[in-house]
Amino acid sequence: MPTMLEEAVVQLDQVAAHLKLDEGVHKRLRRAQRALIVSVPTRMDDGRVEVFEGYRVQHDNSFGPTKGGIRYHPNVNLDEVTALAMLMSWKCALMGLPYGGAKGGVRCNPPAMSQGELERMTRRYTSEIVLLIGPDLDIPAPDVYTNEQTMAWMMDTYSMQRGITVPGVVTGKPVLLGGSLGRREATGRGVAFVAAEAARELKISLQGATVAVQGKGNVGGVAARLLREAGCRIVALADSKGGVHHAKGLDIPRVLQAVQEGARLAEMPDADKITNDELLALPVDILIPAALEGAIHEGNAAAVRAKLVVEGANGPTTAGADRILEQKGIRVIPDILANAGGVTVSYFEWVQDLQFYFWREEEINQRLKEIMVGAFRRVWDSAAEQRIPMRLAAMSLAVRRVAEAHRVRGLYP
Repeated sequence: MPTMLEEAVVQLDQVAAHLKLDEGVHKRLRRAQRALIVSVPTRMDDGRVEVFEGYRVQHDNSFGPTKGGIRYHPNVNLDEVTALAMLMSWKCALMGLPYGGAKGGVRCNPPAMSQGELERMTRRYTSEIVLLIGPDLDIPAPDVYTNEQTMAWMMDTYSMQRGITVPGVVTGKPVLLGGSLGRREATGRGVAFVAAEAARELKISLQGATVAVQGKGNVGGVAARLLREAGCRIVALADSKGGVHHAKGLDIPRVLQAVQEGARLAEMPDADKITNDELLALPVDILIPAALEGAIHEGNAAAVRAKLVVEGANGPTTAGADRILEQKGIRVIPDILANAGGVTVSYFEWVQDLQFYFWREEEINQRLKEIMVGAFRRVWDSAAEQRIPMRLAAMSLAVRRVAEAHRVRGLYP
């Protein structure tokens, strides 16, 4: 199976051919602008020193500082981080944000680490990448196995080295420390906004529409809750270990509350157990893969029976699976559009931090909706006009914008 970076480069190459992109610009966009690999020595609770490997990759800074999350996971590697940084470039460009793409991570196993070990590792990692980050350089955010607390540690470490408090160095912080209202739910809320717009175009009424969601966290869980409030019937919800299915619809608030209290999805009463492959194959109106990348691949794409796939995760559909879904007539709303709510409200947070002036949550959610719906309209109309898939339309709009920035700025020296 191709790596995530190979998939990302193939996507770019297809778009470059479609746009007849300048060869020089194409070569530049295939590579990251800057990549840093660091050792992260960390004292563990038992006194021994464990050395983790960390990364920070900046793909392109044509529009301003770079932006992207930090993930902690055993499978983090340079190729994955580079691919995710590239996707962030396209996502920011598509949404019209003044950012380039970046991504970072540490290869570790967070569930096996104590809070103290995670804090010491985070602070050392921040110290190692401090030469690359800053509110006008590169602004990290939470991702897989990182959260508001992780960002608070990063902000504090950076601020201690600067000798002043710098809230704008990261986003996704606690509201107490300059975080934004609405940030925690932003990605899932954006998925729900886009799913509703796509359903309207496909003449799918949200009242009673069946939805299956892979992922129960701030993306999948929030999207499931909001779509249920809009009238949808959430018939399945799963995490990495499987999930639950109920044809008449799950009581999503109760399920999410139970999960928050420590229950496992697969053990929920009054529902049938379901595997992830079974969830992906359900005959639903809307399928939302909101877990890790590569969930829909050539081995299971033929089994997908949804009318609409809305990508809540980054890279949940491989290039081979994309072709199969297209042949089946299944409309796919690509990740760089569908899950851009998080980076959009991160942008709002950064602006608020720079101004030291904070907005009401209703105002934030309304601005998010305007930006998400506007981006959806541009992509949908472009896809319809050119008779091309949504992913190619979204990528073309984004890559063209970055390429134009390169053309206008020129090549130094």
